[in-house]
Amino acid sequence: MSQPFAIAVIGATGTVGETLVQILEERDFPLTELHLLASAESAGSSVAFKGRNLRVREVDAFDFSKVGLAFFAAGPAVSRSFALRAVKAGCSVIDLTGTFDQQEAPLVVPEIDAQGLAGANGPLLLSTPGPSATAVALALAPLRELLTLQRVDVTGCMAVSTLGREGVSELARQTAELLNMRPLEPRFYDRQVAFNLLAQVGTPDQEGHAAVERRLVRELRELLGLPLLKVSASCIQVPVFFGDSFTVSLQSAEAIDLQQVRDCLEAATGLELVEEGDYPTPVGDAVGQDVVYVGRVRGGIDDPHQLSLWLTADNVRKGAALNAVQVAELLIKGHV
Repeated sequence: MSQPFAIAVIGATGTVGETLVQILEERDFPLTELHLLASAESAGSSVAFKGRNLRVREVDAFDFSKVGLAFFAAGPAVSRSFALRAVKAGCSVIDLTGTFDQQEAPLVVPEIDAQGLAGANGPLLLSTPGPSATAVALALAPLRELLTLQRVDVTGCMAVSTLGREGVSELARQTAELLNMRPLEPRFYDRQVAFNLLAQVGTPDQEGHAAVERRLVRELRELLGLPLLKVSASCIQVPVFFGDSFTVSLQSAEAIDLQQVRDCLEAATGLELVEEGDYPTPVGDAVGQDVVYVGRVRGGIDDPHQLSLWLTADNVRKGAALNAVQVAELLIKGHV
């Protein structure tokens, strides 16, 4: 591992940014100085790190030549404005926002494609996938050794933290209002989300697809190395604060051997296969954990080429922040 160096976290006051800082401390990431940056609206607040309260400063005036690595978790607009500037200043960048395409910033999930960093020279611009693609790809990537994937259908049950701190606050407020028998006035969402299900996450485009769905399809193909794979994605908003869950159904060219599938999933890094007859939940299992939980592994009702899985993972921790820190740990072994 190389000598410690300074690091910046952009978006340090958001749910992912705060979790990034927490994981850097938990894993004793080698750094000499930690710079916490955010927009002007969030500057001036503080975030705890190793017994100190670090002040958050504005990203606009920051000199990226002071740091060797920067995590960008403040949204696409901020990444577009500052990520390339940081790279030009000699700082490697790990972007968590999905702003850049594969040619500009390759996706990296250490359990799947860490070898892609071999021989790379900094400063680098890299991306980590959205939480949905991270969870689904970690489950499907090991199965490529057994199966020829022809089609994947994903239904995502997305926690309100998918939309950031505002989503979390809105669910908490709505829940309190309803439990206290007060009239409900939706604010962040356009309707009641507490004790309810919403058929979409965010605003869909003209073809009816939400950004989170398009990102999942694009990143899943890239991570699996299957650019022509047929993938469908439907994401619904569920009244859960943290922890995404997915039903995944895939079609294989080969007939499915369930025992081989279970053995493969059991041996995979980053996964926890739940024993037959049981299933994991976001609240009871995944939140705060560093793995993707897999359960309800079953074949098709009348199709031997079909396989269905149930997945759940902490979307903020495992799906976003931890993956980014794991990529950084690869970089400091010789690439920064």
